[in-house]
Amino acid sequence: MNPQNHSARRYHWHSATVRDFVSDPHTAILGKPQGEILNLVDARAAKAQSALLTIAKEPVANALNEARTLIMPGHHDVRAKDVDLKRLGAVLALAHEKELCDFASLLLVEGLGPRTLQSLALIAEVVHGAPGRFSDPARFSFAHGGKDGHPFPVPLKTYDESLAVLRRSLEAARLGDMQKVDGFRRLDRMTRTIEEDREPFADFDAALAHEHLISPALGGRTVFDDRPKKPAIQRSQLDLFESSRNL
Repeated sequence: MNPQNHSARRYHWHSATVRDFVSDPHTAILGKPQGEILNLVDARAAKAQSALLTIAKEPVANALNEARTLIMPGHHDVRAKDVDLKRLGAVLALAHEKELCDFASLLLVEGLGPRTLQSLALIAEVVHGAPGRFSDPARFSFAHGGKDGHPFPVPLKTYDESLAVLRRSLEAARLGDMQKVDGFRRLDRMTRTIEEDREPFADFDAALAHEHLISPALGGRTVFDDRPKKPAIQRSQLDLFESSRNL
């Protein structure tokens, strides 16, 4: 799809030997490059095909009814009551308890710091989690913060490192090495085990305070950082006198 001119690019197969039109029917795609191609007939897209068919078979009323039951808070900032503190606690324990952190890093075959592990554990849950795990979506903002500073500024160093790990994993998978991709599944499984066995509960206020404390070291940024700062109001001695007299 081209979002600029609202048109779709169409491809035609030409092959006398095609065996399956929905699983690698072609050996190449010939045409003028016009951006990234979403190839749903790639053999690796079987899960995506199955999910699309499941959605297509469901009555529209089901999806509408589910949408009507979603209850979103009437405030923008992330609060403790919006988050499953046990699930968040498992992620924080995995990232910051020494023995868990070291083992979790090995699962991904990466030498990772605790803050990046925290982000990747939440990413792994998005990839491998069941729908019931997403009842508190605000929790996932603890992966990379928010561009408006809620619940904390985006830690650019952690953000970039998370992307680098994902990129290396995908590149390795294309070469047939699934070990790094499987590491995300193992990381998600380990986080859930911590949640069930240790029953950790996050101290929400302490977690936020910690994120704000380490934010400068991680290149924390918001969309407001480049705005020109308002000049300080200059007050005359008479203003100060009047203020003190009114006290």
